[in-house]
Amino acid sequence: HVSTDNKEILKGLNLKIDKGEIHAIMGPNGSGKSSLSLALMGHPRYLVNSGLIKLDGEDLIKLTPDKRAKLGLFLAMQYPVAVPGVSVFNLLRSANKNLESHHVSALEFQKIVKKSMKNLKIDEKFLTRSVNDGFSGGEKKKVETLQLSILKPKYAILDETDSGLDVDALKIVSQGINNIYSKNIGILLITHYQRILKYVKPNFVHILVDGKIVKSGGAELAETVEEKGYVNI
Repeated sequence: HVSTDNKEILKGLNLKIDKGEIHAIMGPNGSGKSSLSLALMGHPRYLVNSGLIKLDGEDLIKLTPDKRAKLGLFLAMQYPVAVPGVSVFNLLRSANKNLESHHVSALEFQKIVKKSMKNLKIDEKFLTRSVNDGFSGGEKKKVETLQLSILKPKYAILDETDSGLDVDALKIVSQGINNIYSKNIGILLITHYQRILKYVKPNFVHILVDGKIVKSGGAELAETVEEKGYVNI
């Protein structure tokens, strides 16, 4: 159970994600999807009234977002924020230093980053640009996926990563997600539409309505939603 501004948003949600699984959460506007992602990551605006958030057996409730990240939780935001004055490379380098027990040299790390950028078709000029400052919607989502591929968390929450992407960018970002998924991490993929699920195949689909999961199933459930809408499932 989670509330914000004295309003209950999540009203009894139970979900377990194992490594090597992709769980998609779909739902109408206002159902609590983004609130779920922010509550899991520890946004101070969201108060967990009851229940637990556990990562590999460790309770996260009292931990700040940075400590949750160090334990292996990652959030790709629906609306990535701009960070003027902090370059994409410095963000990745600093984050990696805080997560990795074995540090690679700056030169070696730059090679790793450039390889991932090439796979995501991100121009190397973005390395020296301020994070998300003046980026298009698609560029922001590609850089979020770049962070995911470099930091390699244990579990990733992807909040509407497909929003703002054209067809070509969607395929590129989806491939990036699939590449990191092959590393045996758990993924919670939040989306409005089925289109990304044609490229990133979920093991499970959950329908979230008014703060509760009202139905769960396999990938075929997303197709049912596409045909009938949320009201008629």
